[in-house]
Amino acid sequence: MSGEPSEAPPYSTRVVDALRLPDGVSETDVVAVEEPLEIRIGGEPVAVTMRTPGHDEELALGFCVTEGLEPVSARMPDDLAANAIEVDAGGFDPERLRRHFYTSSSCGVCGKGAIEAVQVSAARVESALDVARDVVAALPELLREAQHAFAVTGGLHATGLFDESGTLLCVREDVGRHNAMDKVVGWAFSEHVLPLSSHVLCVSGRLSFELVQKAAVAGCPVLVAVGAPSSLAVELAADRGVTLCGWVRDGRITVYSEPWRIV
Repeated sequence: MSGEPSEAPPYSTRVVDALRLPDGVSETDVVAVEEPLEIRIGGEPVAVTMRTPGHDEELALGFCVTEGLEPVSARMPDDLAANAIEVDAGGFDPERLRRHFYTSSSCGVCGKGAIEAVQVSAARVESALDVARDVVAALPELLREAQHAFAVTGGLHATGLFDESGTLLCVREDVGRHNAMDKVVGWAFSEHVLPLSSHVLCVSGRLSFELVQKAAVAGCPVLVAVGAPSSLAVELAADRGVTLCGWVRDGRITVYSEPWRIV
């Protein structure tokens, strides 16, 4: 794995006071840190996300990649403001971003419109990658073993990037499942491995439309999760050619789209 820490980074957790009931014992507890991050382009704020601090540049880059904003690099802003990242993105069109967010906010109104919006920024995944069933079945446990902050807080989602043999290349944790995915995509962008046509993404929770969208934009052919998918996640995966595997636990796999990739 690519230089991942063997324990939870100190900036990702915080000690708080807690009362244990029914025993009435006052103790300390360790919780995940949640703070806002402002993403700027050309000095202008384009988004604020609630995230767990750490890998903020990756988060900003991954967010921009999966929103179709064509980033070049990310850095601390010139004013050194806390909880802010400046992204360099050539030819940035603020009006295009506003239109995209309006479309995204309408997802609950029209699922067909949401899928059509993704089609604009994500080509259908045509990768010929296939992955052994036993490899897919093992991914959630491999991811769980690498979730060092979750081990002490129980309050973080994770996304892991694997190769076709099941080797973990990158893992990121965050209070937001979409942020964990963006951090991994941002890492892949920085490592020049996009599109992820020969890789597998595994997430620790359920499969939402947004996670499938991000995987499709990143060109990843296989998306695996411990939990269940939503109806729109299944529809989008089928539309974009992503193999969607849910309920992956205890050796069992439920494949919702493009099952031919699981061999």
